[in-house]
Amino acid sequence: MHPTRYSRLLLALAASSMLNACAMKLDQLEEVGQPPKHMQVQDPTQKIGYQPMSWPSPDPEPPSRRYSNSLWQPGARAFFRDQRAARVGDVLRVRVQIDDQAQLVSNFQRQRRAGEDVQAPAVFGLEDKFPFGANPQQLLDITTNTNANTIGRLNRQDKVETQISAVITQVLPNGNYVIEGTQEVRVNYDIRQLEVKGIVRPQDIDSSNTVDSSQIAEARISYGGRGVLTRGTQQRWGTELLDVLSPF
Repeated sequence: MHPTRYSRLLLALAASSMLNACAMKLDQLEEVGQPPKHMQVQDPTQKIGYQPMSWPSPDPEPPSRRYSNSLWQPGARAFFRDQRAARVGDVLRVRVQIDDQAQLVSNFQRQRRAGEDVQAPAVFGLEDKFPFGANPQQLLDITTNTNANTIGRLNRQDKVETQISAVITQVLPNGNYVIEGTQEVRVNYDIRQLEVKGIVRPQDIDSSNTVDSSQIAEARISYGGRGVLTRGTQQRWGTELLDVLSPF
């Protein structure tokens, strides 16, 4: 990339980051002396960026014949009416249980030595013409020694146990459900937010209309927050901007 274009790109990224940071600061100024506000409850399919999910499915089967004089209908999952979520807009409960542990140790060592020695004892009889009294026997002598030793260690443990209600936003052709749910809890001046998205099978929903988070395919679970405590633990936007743009 041309240096001028590269510098323009960096300036554009810096300007965009500063504008976003200013917008965030304005939102925070509006909340001075007040607890953070809850997000508006809205249809998940109307959120910005929502896209229907496509999934490989078998060919659709013809509708089964219904028997009006029979208590049992073909395709029913129980003799009595099934109270579990089954249609778009129905609500089911998701049991979120995350117990994640990770340990990683990385050790990197690099050592390099190089040497260059250039002499010119005879240069067309001009050995005594070298400027500053340079000795042609010792024109150039370079020795380099590089030694790098890097050790990285990661020890992480995350544990989340909670429950959240989600809404069926889509029924896939094979009968699986696309679910999405958001939960916000405000404690003093901080909001804890939990989001869950993914695909569940009808048979994984138990009799209490609950599904475990480990049974959600393509699961996207987010647990975070916003408010005074969250801002106190976040990196300042100026430091973050420097970390992104600094080449060193």
